[in-house]
Amino acid sequence: EAPGSTTRRGLPRSPGAPGAFLYSGFLSHAECDHLIKLAKGRLEKSMVADNESGKSVMSQVRTSSGTFLSKREDEIISGIEKRVAAWTFLPEENAESMQVLHYEVGQKYDAHFDYFSDKKNVKRGGHRVATVLMYLTDVKKGGETVFPIAEGRDLQHKDETWSECARHGLAVKPRKGDVLLFFSLHVNATTDPSSLHASCPVVEGEKWSATKWIHVRSFDNPPDVMTDARCSDDNEQCPRWAALGECYKNAKYMVGTKDTLGSCRKSCGVCDA
Repeated sequence: EAPGSTTRRGLPRSPGAPGAFLYSGFLSHAECDHLIKLAKGRLEKSMVADNESGKSVMSQVRTSSGTFLSKREDEIISGIEKRVAAWTFLPEENAESMQVLHYEVGQKYDAHFDYFSDKKNVKRGGHRVATVLMYLTDVKKGGETVFPIAEGRDLQHKDETWSECARHGLAVKPRKGDVLLFFSLHVNATTDPSSLHASCPVVEGEKWSATKWIHVRSFDNPPDVMTDARCSDDNEQCPRWAALGECYKNAKYMVGTKDTLGSCRKSCGVCDA
């Protein structure tokens, strides 16, 4: 069981609402503080995936800063990843590395889908089927996660403690230790438009969160990875990760194994460009 409260509840649900569940106290406060401590000093401007090319690009749609923490980077991260897999019933290997995000006053992430529109990102692991959003701090005001077109928005009462942004949809307040799980695909594997969501601007205070995106297939060992033996990097962050020593700390992902190609082989210098 996760530390703290074991309260799990589904958000108001109607045919046009996403499958979403809130777990109060999934993370202990000590775990939250640990993730923030690891991320500080590594933060960079957050990126978004270009709908055509699939490449990571800067955009005013997303104004936070963030960083990825390697899978199984330490015992605490490993424990969280195991609990996420147990709660979602989705294998650890289907998940991307944890991304920690920091939002200051006015920073936000406009409405978007977590499933992909480009073929490049879908190729590795398939669509993102689920998002596990961990709130690492309380926020004085703002910073809510809002589903703007979910039909269940009319069932949710909101008082003056909610931001104006949160009033325009089904919303969840960030509370330290709570975790929101929502699905981007229907049970028949088609994309769910009602999973459209946004991170409302922070009005007072600051917001820290951590996200685990989980794919329909293995993200660590995609079945078609050996068909592409080019000497290249799959992510523009590869040079930075390599400089931080990830070629050794996270060799399976960065370099690969005898059976799988890594995602940053060029930056790790294990092939001839």
